[in-house]
Formats: sequence, structure tokens, C-alpha cells
Amino acid sequence: MTDKAVVSIGKIKLKNPLICASGEHVMDRNGIRAALKSGVAAVVAKSTNETVAAREQIKKADYLLLDENWQAIVGDSASARAATFICRSGLTPQSFEEWLAMVVEMDKEAREYGAYVIASIILADLDAAVSMSQQIEQAGVRILELNVGTPYGDEVEDDLLPTERSSDRIETIVSTVRKAITIPLWVKITGQSEHVDRLVLAARRAGADSVVVPGRFMGMIPDLETQRPYLDTNVGVGGYWNLPLSCYWLAQIHSQLKRERKGDQPVFPLVGTNGARNGEDVLRFLLAGASAVEMASAVLAGGFEVLSAAIAQIEDYLKQKDTQASNLIGKAAAVRKFADMPARKQPWKQFLSAG
Repeated sequence: MTDKAVVSIGKIKLKNPLICASGEHVMDRNGIRAALKSGVAAVVAKSTNETVAAREQIKKADYLLLDENWQAIVGDSASARAATFICRSGLTPQSFEEWLAMVVEMDKEAREYGAYVIASIILADLDAAVSMSQQIEQAGVRILELNVGTPYGDEVEDDLLPTERSSDRIETIVSTVRKAITIPLWVKITGQSEHVDRLVLAARRAGADSVVVPGRFMGMIPDLETQRPYLDTNVGVGGYWNLPLSCYWLAQIHSQLKRERKGDQPVFPLVGTNGARNGEDVLRFLLAGASAVEMASAVLAGGFEVLSAAIAQIEDYLKQKDTQASNLIGKAAAVRKFADMPARKQPWKQFLSAG
């Protein structure tokens, strides 16, 4: 690992821009340790909140990997690149006390790797989230990710895993938690909104140190054999095909944040997610405006070697281009408007059949 890969998220310096995102693969010490050994800069431990029902939901979880023809396949690192990962999930089954002890232990171990283990809370009750956030800080964990954008909000009862789509609501939530703690606060928001940019700006105004964007979408895929939905439910969907959508929002938001910054102050950092499957995709996210990238579905589909391979690709690219990762951030975000483009002579003809 060279210094070329170093990026910053506010006051936090990451040894490279790749973060292993929260999920079942990092629900226990063995998984977190495997992610750290892969070389990532940080690992977001499987999320928790105060509700027993959300923890019980993991018992009803299910997962499926689909190829380009929407046929079920077995996961491995070779197939993960072009696969779609669908699931319904829940929170870690551990009690909050057990979970926190694990996160504290693993974040201390992460220091040996020059990395971080990040605590992740999915909002349910705001007062409970504040209390848990304070306990996380008091226990010595160095970064908190507050997830207010889980995709499952409309699929569970009693606001156990809400999908916040209101800028005002996000500003209230984030400002309340921000006032309660001093450690870096990253806020993960939904991509299921016409105004993802407004949600990011609301979190920034409220004191977030970074925003993780855009979260996964919900979907439903019919199975031709059974004539039922895959997994019999609506599902969270992850896949390489989402990269253009994520990069669109990253570029839009980064450009706006860059225009609004004062003087020479750094542009507010974004953490990209949803669609990155390898190192080249991570680089694309950076060029669109992310300062770092969270990856989960590809790891669930292909194993932890996906992470180490991605880091190698990032290093090779930076060496080849003789540049630093920090220099790539937002470089492709200056998107031109359609009206600014030069006229061309019927370019669509190349896509028409000869007859």
C-alpha cells in the first residue's frame, strides 16, 4: 500500500478509498477480521438498533444471486461482477451490549491494520438512537454511521427500519444525534427519493461529517417457473447496473457542494455506495465525486477476496496514471448540459439494422 491511495473524510484519514459496508458478512468477529485482513480502510459492522423485533427479523432473512437472465446462480468471485444480489434482511441478532463489546474490540484490533471498525445504528426511536450513540462514543469507538435510509422501511411494521425521505426530518434527526456526541458522524441516506441531493444537504446542515449515498432500492422480480416473486417478497436490490445511477447523484451533489463551499475549504466529503463491484468501479465513484466507497453486495456474492482484488486494481491504476486517489475526487463531475453539446450527423444510424 502506498500513500497514493490515501483519502480523507473530514478529520479521518483513510489508507485507501475502499470500505467494507455493513452486512451479514461482517456480523461477527471472524467476518470483520477477514475484511480487515483484505486491506480495506474501514469496516462498517452489521447494524443494530434497540428493537427486539428488528433483531428477530434476521431469522426470516433470505438471499439470492441472479445472472443476466434473472436465473439463480451460486456465488463466487468470478460470477459476482455481473450478478444481481437480492435479499430481505434484518439486524444483527446480538444484544446491543454484546454488539458494542464486539465493535469496541474489533476497532481496537483495526488499529493494527491502520484501519477502522465503524459502529452502525439504524434509526428506530430517536431517543434510543441518541442513547446508543453516546454509549458507542463512551466505549471508545472512533466513527459512527447513522443509517436513516434502509430500503426496507415500507416492508416492516412499527417503523423498525424507517426509510427517511424528508429533508426536515433528516435535519432534526442528525442535529439531535450530533449534539449528543463528538466523534465523526456519517449519515447513510436512501436513494429512493426524487431529491437525494436535498437529503444530503439537510444532513450536512445538521452537522454530519459525511453522507453515505445513495442507499439501495427496493425491487420485485417474478420467477417464471413458480410464477411467484423471487423470495416471495419485495427485496433490496444490489448490482453493477446501479453504478450509473449512483454516479449521477454523486456528480450532481458533489458539484453543488463544490459551488457552495467557502474559499479554499475542502468540499464536503461523500461516501459512495450501491453499484461498485471492483477497484475500477471504486475509481469511477471517486471520479463522480465520492471520497470513499462502501462495498457489500459484491463481497456477499464473491467473498472477501473481492476486496483485496479491488485494492490491487486501485493501486495499479494510481501507479499507472501517476496520481493520487484524492486527485480523482469529482474530476468527472463537471457534466455538460445537452444544449452545450455540438451537433452531430445522425449518430443513431449506427444502431439501426441494415434492412
